[in-house]
Amino acid sequence: MKYAIKVLLFAILANVPGYREYIHPQIVSFLYFLLLYVELETLFGVAAVAARVLIGLELEPPFNEPYLSTSLQDFWGRRWNLIVSSILRPAVYKPTRNLASRVVGRKWALIPAFMGTFLVSGLMHELILFYYVECDQRSPWEVTCFFLLHGVCLLTEIALKKRFGGRWQLPRLVTGPLTIGFVLFTGFQLFFSS
Repeated sequence: MKYAIKVLLFAILANVPGYREYIHPQIVSFLYFLLLYVELETLFGVAAVAARVLIGLELEPPFNEPYLSTSLQDFWGRRWNLIVSSILRPAVYKPTRNLASRVVGRKWALIPAFMGTFLVSGLMHELILFYYVECDQRSPWEVTCFFLLHGVCLLTEIALKKRFGGRWQLPRLVTGPLTIGFVLFTGFQLFFSS
């Protein structure tokens, strides 16, 4: 059922270029983003089935229903682009946190570890966009700013969770739309702005 919905969504989204002049540019950008997500999810799903059938290998999914995220920590750590998360965690986050804990102490090491990870992710996206999008059609460093902003907001979220603990928590029906709304709003302002 899940894949049937994605195939239907893909069929609808694949027709966006034909109606592009009738749709607001930011909505077109969002629809292209949605199309990319559906394409990647489907491509990795097909690859996972092929790997399982041909060589008996179970592949981890690249996404875990990111539209159900209830926090930035949930979105970036457990739901969005899990392949990149699994690469950046041992390659950037853990070494930076270990080094920073010797310099600023364990309590504060989280800050350079998260910010370093989001900076590397932003720079990787800048590099990809540099090669795939004409330079005169995009503003450089906006994507890196998107990731750095999300790093700051994620650290703020973690600090607030520690401060209030389990004593005060918004319901998932509130945090889910707030999280996705924030990701989409900042994405439109910084990622899809061109």
